[in-house]
Amino acid sequence: MHIWNKPHQVKAMPSNTQIADWALSVIHFLYPEHSENKFRTVEELKNHAAQLQDSLNEIIGVSSSYPHAHSQLLAARFFDRLPDLYRILNTDIQAIYDGDPAAQSEFEVIRTYPGFYAICFYRIAHLLFTFDVPLVPRILTEYAHSKTGIDIHPSANIGEYFHIDHGTGIVIGETCTIGRHVKMYQGVTLGALSVRKNMAGIKRHPTVQDRVVIYSGATILGGDTVIGHDSVIGGNVWLTQSVAPHSTVYHTPMITVQNIAESI
Repeated sequence: MHIWNKPHQVKAMPSNTQIADWALSVIHFLYPEHSENKFRTVEELKNHAAQLQDSLNEIIGVSSSYPHAHSQLLAARFFDRLPDLYRILNTDIQAIYDGDPAAQSEFEVIRTYPGFYAICFYRIAHLLFTFDVPLVPRILTEYAHSKTGIDIHPSANIGEYFHIDHGTGIVIGETCTIGRHVKMYQGVTLGALSVRKNMAGIKRHPTVQDRVVIYSGATILGGDTVIGHDSVIGGNVWLTQSVAPHSTVYHTPMITVQNIAESI
């Protein structure tokens, strides 16, 4: 990716699309199944990685007040962590493949699942967030949000083997903590009880422990709310209090089915 600017001017920040294109290039680098990338030699692979690192250095430089040397350092740190990022994303692929009977292959997960697409952007954005890169992490997750309907704040802490199934309408707030082997369906909200501005910097979103399944439409609110490990949260549940490990939470609406023919 190249960022073009007029000579003798302060560099303008690249568009959100350009920044997202950089992240897509990283995803394509990690998963050539997602692109037409073909590297014939190790040298070509290294050169492409160096180009992506240079692009990140430039993005950080024009989107922050950091000196050039610090932008270079942050870009280098990101690419030093790329093998671990790849390892974690592979756990997410495995969780989706193992957890969805409709998934025919890991290749299908990589190429077609919006949940994996959103997770990729989140994990790239979260790593940048941990390096105190401003604005860019939010641009990345909001771009994924616009494409998938899945809204994950880059500050949220999400463990390995994360499975988003279907995904549209999921909201994961800024101070959420999610454990390992968590599975989440469409329309789930992990939100705050209050959005008052003076709560900035305070944990106001839930904690979800390991091996929890949250079904579609569930709403879980509050920074003190903890969903204990190995629990199942049913569809359309509204929760503002903690749940002990190994719990099953559901509600029983009154549903009446009447056969018109029998009532005549």
